[in-house]
Amino acid sequence: MKKIIITIAILSVICTAVCFFLYEESGSKAILAAAITFLTTAYHFLMRLAVGFMFDRIMANKADYTKRWYQCKAWEKKIYKRLNVKHWKRLLPTYDTSLFDPKKHSWDEIAQASCQAELVHETIVLLSFIPIVFSIRFGAVMVFIITSVLAALFDLAFVMIQRYNRPRIIRLIGR
Repeated sequence: MKKIIITIAILSVICTAVCFFLYEESGSKAILAAAITFLTTAYHFLMRLAVGFMFDRIMANKADYTKRWYQCKAWEKKIYKRLNVKHWKRLLPTYDTSLFDPKKHSWDEIAQASCQAELVHETIVLLSFIPIVFSIRFGAVMVFIITSVLAALFDLAFVMIQRYNRPRIIRLIGR
């Protein structure tokens, strides 16, 4: 998954540059729309890579999973059950599966990596709304709002997965 995300980020940046150059030459609104689309895509992918990199450097997958922030609340469990997290969690991609591999890491290390992954995705959820600022320059406010909300919801799903899985991991640590 790492290679795919990095490749999309690089291609989005290249396509953004090409489209803005072509727009400057032609003035075509269709090319401008493509440039804005690639710019927003580049932002979302580069931001995800930057946030993950930053948390890796700062935390190095070391988190105290006993802290209150990481504890799954009773009301959350009801939501996860209602949303059937158990059934769809395997359908979403994992950036680095080796971080959650019990053959390579202890359950304690996996729980810590889970906490860091949760923080990464929570940060991304918040930063997903920054592209709305682009609407000041380019208009189409609703397009930026819709794409930002969809991006945030996508990462919220990963937060739910980490919070759904962590109590099970902690039970394994207790055994």
